[in-house]
Amino acid sequence: MAAAIEAAKRGAEVLVIDANEKAGGQLFKQIHKFFGSSTHGAGIRGIDIGKDLLKEAEDLGVEVWLNSVAIGLFREMTVAVEIGTDDVEKKVEMIEAEKLVIACGASENVVRFKGWTLPGIMGAGAAQTMINANRVLPGKKVLMIGTGNVGLIVSYQLMQAGADVVALVEAAPKIGGYVVHASKITRAGVPIYTRHTILEARGEGRVKEAVICEVDEKWQPVPGTEKVLEVDTIAIAAGLKPLAELAIMHGCKSKFDPILGGWAPVHDENMESTCPGIYVVGDVTGVEEANTALEEGRLAGVAIAESLGKITPEDASVIKADIWQRLDGLRSGPHGEARMKAKARQLESFKEVTNA
Repeated sequence: MAAAIEAAKRGAEVLVIDANEKAGGQLFKQIHKFFGSSTHGAGIRGIDIGKDLLKEAEDLGVEVWLNSVAIGLFREMTVAVEIGTDDVEKKVEMIEAEKLVIACGASENVVRFKGWTLPGIMGAGAAQTMINANRVLPGKKVLMIGTGNVGLIVSYQLMQAGADVVALVEAAPKIGGYVVHASKITRAGVPIYTRHTILEARGEGRVKEAVICEVDEKWQPVPGTEKVLEVDTIAIAAGLKPLAELAIMHGCKSKFDPILGGWAPVHDENMESTCPGIYVVGDVTGVEEANTALEEGRLAGVAIAESLGKITPEDASVIKADIWQRLDGLRSGPHGEARMKAKARQLESFKEVTNA
């Protein structure tokens, strides 16, 4: 949406394709208030930021196709789009464009353990969708696996929705997310078990119990430390990986980086991939924060407007420099330093590939 807005406000004709019933991505599941600077919506709930983006895009004449899936890229700049939710009425349209932006986001990682396919076991993102988008409680007694920001935020939102969060489990020696999120949970009396993992889910027809245990320095279960928790839901927040298949299948060069979640397409300072005219933004280039995705989208939108002759290189340079300054600010500090280095490696990889 950010890329669409920046390109459209400078005169580009823009079409947004979204598989969901509403455009705006994860923002419409984020009912908590953002924090940081006023530039990045501090004190505003994610859902309201999403509404503002949709309104701005609509006012600028951005066309949005919902319930539409990009199923492939063909020739240089043609996208195959499957439209509709009814198998009988589905159709495929071939869309030609001068520039393409791939902003597919990320998908949740899976943790496999005995009984992991029982009903009631789901990704934390699925649980968040159920409570915040669909207003459905996934269960009454929930165990959360993982204490990154997703695990912490969704746990608190489950509590707000009326669920009893029995515990959070983290294999690492300390929580992975921000302390401000963890504090809200511990103040409510919910235990966070660090250096623990899940061994087994038990139940007939649905999960009824979870068996957790301590892990040693080599991340192996410690015999005799098992704890049995009565739960009807297990939510897994074990990190995300970029949904980069669309870019990779088209030939955009990629690089594996564990800091960014796995394989992701490399790009230049304008977010342009190794396939000229195809830009990659947000978590598809490496898993970060919502505000980082917004800024990368803005960067691509301005760069596209420049390449289409809608804005002068001089004006574009000033705007892009300002966006990069904000991106560097978002990636500063203990939580962002590793990602800043990883993104720098992406830029270097792009130069290596294109020079070769």
